[in-house]
Amino acid sequence: MNIILLGPPGAGKGTQAKILQKAYGIIQLSTGDMLRSSVASGSKLGQQAKAVMDSGNLMPDDIMTQIISQRIEQTDCINGFILDGFPRTTEQALALEDMLESSDKVLDFVIEIVVDDEILVDRIKSRVEEMSQEDRRSDDNVETLRKRLGIYHEQTAPILPFYRERGMLNQVDGMMSITEVSNKIKQIVTTV
Repeated sequence: MNIILLGPPGAGKGTQAKILQKAYGIIQLSTGDMLRSSVASGSKLGQQAKAVMDSGNLMPDDIMTQIISQRIEQTDCINGFILDGFPRTTEQALALEDMLESSDKVLDFVIEIVVDDEILVDRIKSRVEEMSQEDRRSDDNVETLRKRLGIYHEQTAPILPFYRERGMLNQVDGMMSITEVSNKIKQIVTTV
């Protein structure tokens, strides 16, 4: 089973990916983890990725797609994978479609966790208030979240119609509890 989880930052994609991973024996693929692993490998592709990361630029689609293509061919992905953080653009969605087709794989589900931006802002405010200064990450603040939400709506949200037109987009109300969201996602993925 191959799944894409979509939604704004803070919607709970990572939490739901871990639940799916445990329930179905499929692997969560984080773009950040894949990039770090590729760089650590010292491969030619890893060296290209490192140069981009060191320059502070966004990873070009062709490099990211090659890294993901290599990753999904590894044996731990035999039962399937969950992509969280890719694709971020329509170009990446098209590249993923071509990549899967060329390796005789299919994308089974695209699930968007829908959460209101202002609720996400309230969540970060509450989380920061509850944390000690030492436990706070530098990006745990409203300004950073608003910037990330803006980028999500500008760059990633446009892929929603791409998957809707293909009849693949499933939406789950991310305003529910973690358990309720998880149960809704499980209902979607067990309709095969």
